[in-house]
Amino acid sequence: GSCKAIINAKQWYQRRVRGSCKAIINAKQWYQRRVRGNNMAFVFLNRFLDICDAIEDSSTDMLDHSDFADTDIPYDIILPEDHSIPEEEREEAKEWVLAVSMDQRVQQALNTDERGCYEASLLNVHNNVTSPQCILTGYPVLRGEVVFKGSQNVANKDDWNVYVMARKVSHSVECQDVLSYLQVSAGAPSNPSYSFH
Repeated sequence: GSCKAIINAKQWYQRRVRGSCKAIINAKQWYQRRVRGNNMAFVFLNRFLDICDAIEDSSTDMLDHSDFADTDIPYDIILPEDHSIPEEEREEAKEWVLAVSMDQRVQQALNTDERGCYEASLLNVHNNVTSPQCILTGYPVLRGEVVFKGSQNVANKDDWNVYVMARKVSHSVECQDVLSYLQVSAGAPSNPSYSFH
């Protein structure tokens, strides 16, 4: 379900950890399948493992936020009482991080965009301008937007086109679930060429 993974990656931090650590695993898989490379997967899985340790310690005092400086990712998170990811998957994440950390090509850095900011940050830390959030990806809409009728929701045009094509070609349950959610929460796109049908 790459459609859900796209949405889950950003929402994980927006929900402040509560029961959605699975999104971090999905984010790693999505980024590996995309051209974006392993850098961001490495950063997010490191954060995931740090949060797992914090859950064990019942404290966020030892969390290092330096990878997320100059982003709108919150530092103040509410830890769940228990892990929502099975031990086997946590171990798989730990093994992947250890293996990738030996790769000289992988940097512990978030991808940046033309603003010079973390690419998923809605806030431009250089001028304090907040961009609208893409309803599909959670990423900022910087240009080329699809506007939805009867709401203030927008989507990045390129991401929207990829989603519409994936939905038409795959007929996957996950993409259908996203469509149902979007129709209820956002309505239809105002431009008929971007319609669901």
